[in-house]
Amino acid sequence: MSTIDRQPHFDVEVFYDGACPLCRSEIEMLRRKDKKQRILFTDIAEPSFDATSVGVAWPTLMARIHGRLPDGTWIEGVEVFRRLYAAVGFSSLVAVTRLPLVTQLLDLSYRAFAKNRLRFTGRCSDDACPAHGKGSH
Repeated sequence: MSTIDRQPHFDVEVFYDGACPLCRSEIEMLRRKDKKQRILFTDIAEPSFDATSVGVAWPTLMARIHGRLPDGTWIEGVEVFRRLYAAVGFSSLVAVTRLPLVTQLLDLSYRAFAKNRLRFTGRCSDDACPAHGKGSH
């Protein structure tokens, strides 16, 4: 049974790296704020997670945050955060992130973070780190 089958009424499903301390902290905050249970949380670091069941390669999921909408549409990067924050009631903050210069700055900043997050969290020292391979974290 997929996560979508378990909770049919949601705004976004987020695929996050639960082994990443920064990611985990953000997800914990979102769980606390998600009073209406509008978010499905899927930890791609869980041993039971099977990327083939969602049709996206695990290294792709590890490269940047991904989300899935109720209609099956995939989103990634900053757009996932926009959807998550909107789901927990931060719509005015989300509106600011859509302003042209803010959008560009956030996209650039997120790409830099995503590329380096394993180093930032002390999990890797280079791109050949073991966290890039499923089952090695």
